[in-house]
Amino acid sequence: MAELTTVGKIADFVGREVHLQGWLYSRTDKGRLQFLQFRDGTGTIQAVVFRKNVSPEAFEAARGVTQESSCEVWGTVRADPRAPGGYEIDAGDFRVVQLAQDYPITPKEHGIDFLMDRRHLWLRSPRQHAILKVRATVISTIRNWLDAQGFTLVDTPVLTPAACEGTTTLFETEYFGEKAYLTQSGQLYNEATIAAFGKVYCFGPTFRAEKSKTRRHLIEFWMVEPEMAYAHLDDCMRVEEEFVSAIVQTVLRERQAELELLERDTALLAQVTPPFPRISYDEAVEVLNREGVAITWGEDFGAPHETALAQHYQKPVFVHRYPARCKAFYMEEDPARPELSLSVDLLAPEGYGEIIGGGERTARLELLERRIAEHGLPRQAFEWYLDLRRYGAVPHSGFGLGIERTVAWICGLEHIRETITFPRTLGRIYP
Repeated sequence: MAELTTVGKIADFVGREVHLQGWLYSRTDKGRLQFLQFRDGTGTIQAVVFRKNVSPEAFEAARGVTQESSCEVWGTVRADPRAPGGYEIDAGDFRVVQLAQDYPITPKEHGIDFLMDRRHLWLRSPRQHAILKVRATVISTIRNWLDAQGFTLVDTPVLTPAACEGTTTLFETEYFGEKAYLTQSGQLYNEATIAAFGKVYCFGPTFRAEKSKTRRHLIEFWMVEPEMAYAHLDDCMRVEEEFVSAIVQTVLRERQAELELLERDTALLAQVTPPFPRISYDEAVEVLNREGVAITWGEDFGAPHETALAQHYQKPVFVHRYPARCKAFYMEEDPARPELSLSVDLLAPEGYGEIIGGGERTARLELLERRIAEHGLPRQAFEWYLDLRRYGAVPHSGFGLGIERTVAWICGLEHIRETITFPRTLGRIYP
């Protein structure tokens, strides 16, 4: 009796009869022999259909099966170092569930617009499959690491009454006669929950209405945001470097085959271990101007600045203490230099830019009230947030890590659009 299993577990079934369910990746016709590359989401294996070993109906089905047809195969597992993956199936039976006609994505080269229009099908390709398996491991590592470090997962709203990062990049919607916005970040709500749990994180989609067409930006992306009570800027950086190192080293250990398929040079990733280098904003500006990447003190960094800075390091680098005027309203001031904020960005090497933004939040009511006024924010929408400074305020820090940028860096991808199943970019909301 053939046992139903998956390609991913096939090594446990050598010499035994199995039943596999999946899709045809490719077929090679050798007359009496049909070589079928069969995939099921856990892996790909070759099934050999020999005319004399199957019924006439099964052989005709194998000979006529087309790319991406859904099908089932029954047969004996055989170890063979010459076969792709080291195993193959000697088929005893074969059945087509649904015959695909004129599958549009073929082995020839296709343009990116063609592939993005068919993203629902492009996901089946080995490259996209590998990228999204890496993404899944990044996400599971994030959850496992934070849970093990004593953080509690909290869920924060997607619909919010006010901005978190800036008022110009909000998606506005109507909420029963009032204005509401798709969330830019769950951070402000995390600052409320630390008083209940000490260390928390939220994890979900965030939205930025940025009219950007760069390879680093998406309109909808996923972010994990840890927040910690009784934590200062140095504490925040220490957690970040341990966190990112754990993510990278886990992917290297568990997704070696996928990184190899992506032709990722993993030598630099292997060096991603604590401690990470740290430079101040002032030092960064000096480096940039010395190298001819012009910037005026007080400006935030763009992609060219981040790339130029990171090229000096073989692992991620912290840039800390940005001018207060180019960071969010809730950042704490540097007590030695009030014009600076206790903020920090983590820049990935190899030109991938900022993967984490964070820092120490102000615990002072008077500073927060002043900053809300300076930024022209509606005070009424932030009364609950001001309450957090009235009732048990403590020093606290946190950060947000963008999943898609992190995956792009780890996989060595040219564009961020391949890091999520259905990317939302400027001008594209289909499929």
